[in-house]
Amino acid sequence: MDTLTALLTRTSQGALIEPAPSVDALNIAFQTALRAPDHRLLRPWRYLVIEGEARARLAECFLQAALQDNPNLSDVEQQRLLKMPLRAPMLIVAITATKEDPKVPLVEQTLSTGAAIQNLLLALHVQGFGSMWRTGWVVEHSLIKQALAVQPQENIAGFIYVGTPATPAKTPNLLNVSDFVNNWQG
Repeated sequence: MDTLTALLTRTSQGALIEPAPSVDALNIAFQTALRAPDHRLLRPWRYLVIEGEARARLAECFLQAALQDNPNLSDVEQQRLLKMPLRAPMLIVAITATKEDPKVPLVEQTLSTGAAIQNLLLALHVQGFGSMWRTGWVVEHSLIKQALAVQPQENIAGFIYVGTPATPAKTPNLLNVSDFVNNWQG
């Protein structure tokens, strides 16, 4: 698949099944992530790969965090939380690991992480895998951050669900460029 086709056809896919990427395929995807724009080469990102039984342990962290916030959580909601990390055979936790630098503001480092994640998603897509970048309250909760050893200067940029698409990807609708792009004349 050529680069433009990959860019124009990548979509988020929520229904993901085995197999997950092999070690080699995953390493290629991470190599592309590590090529993201990175002012002063601060490398303001790191990743955790969660597979197998570790997904169930993450689910338990999600449940405990939710119960900490709401001890009266319904059984249905508890079961939903326990199933969340099992929606895909692999999860990648993308972490923004900011560094103090007088020339590189924290927002630029956060954007670098986003660019790295986009490279990762595209590389997975090109290799035939599907993915879904998820955020929400789970990326902010202190109990989940503690369980994942996220440091005080770090933030979870998202949980990337990865696997083989269970169904063919829908053809994305191309947006009208003129709705988003204008020429500035000064």
